[in-house]
Amino acid sequence: MKRIITLIAAMTTLVFLFACGQQPAENAAAPAPKEDINVRLEMQKASTLEQIVQRGTLRVGLEAGYMPFEMTDKKGTIVGFDVDMVTEMAKSMGVKLEVINTAWDGIIPALLSSKFDLIASGMTINQERNLKINFANPYIIVGQTALVSAKSADKISSWKDINAAGITVTSKLGTTGEQAVKRLFPKATYKSFETESEAMLEVMNNKADVTVYDLPMTSIFYAARGKDANMKFLNEPFTYEPLGWAINKGDPDFINWLNNFLTQMKNDGRYDKIYNKWFGNNEWLKDVQ
Repeated sequence: MKRIITLIAAMTTLVFLFACGQQPAENAAAPAPKEDINVRLEMQKASTLEQIVQRGTLRVGLEAGYMPFEMTDKKGTIVGFDVDMVTEMAKSMGVKLEVINTAWDGIIPALLSSKFDLIASGMTINQERNLKINFANPYIIVGQTALVSAKSADKISSWKDINAAGITVTSKLGTTGEQAVKRLFPKATYKSFETESEAMLEVMNNKADVTVYDLPMTSIFYAARGKDANMKFLNEPFTYEPLGWAINKGDPDFINWLNNFLTQMKNDGRYDKIYNKWFGNNEWLKDVQ
């Protein structure tokens, strides 16, 4: 009798242990609570990416005035490196592209008020801007360089020589060029301009000593006009500036899509083709106003 009782007790214990062992697996296989699914669906609907697809249009904010990223050609069409990149972006989304030309000082407020879906305008990723907006991974790296007037070419041979009393430096209002001048050259006198072209012309006409701006633009201006005006080009960047697409905060789906899109572009040959078109030569200059 004792053997039978012992056997029954042992079998009962095994059944209990087996049931306990199965419990986690059963719990893991249980469907997610309905409210969690609803939250995910609501987040998906709220994503800018979903809104773009439903609308059928990708709205891109930029300021047409930063060669070769975005500029107006002789036909009045906005063209450039950024434009070609977002054209490919819209194709990958299966939607139309709408380019919205916006003044630089109002471009972030316009994004925050949802006047467009993202900024693609040669915008440098920095921590001050990142407090207000989010950036996808950098799509190109540039830095600040300097063009020196003919009258000051003999006394300025390095960017370190700019930080001196009696030196007047120009750049574009509200840009990282302006920030670099204020941070690196506190002893110099600073003059801001609405456009980078105005800032560079001020130096070319010997009304200022140095202009500071991103490498692509200074390189183009020097080749087109500065060299003939005997300006000196300090073409080695003295800052590190990654450029990225900017979107509103709180949208991980859109950031994920943009980063994967950029990775694809850089590995299937499309990025190199666009880059070489705008940075590999200056043939496009003849078509630009």
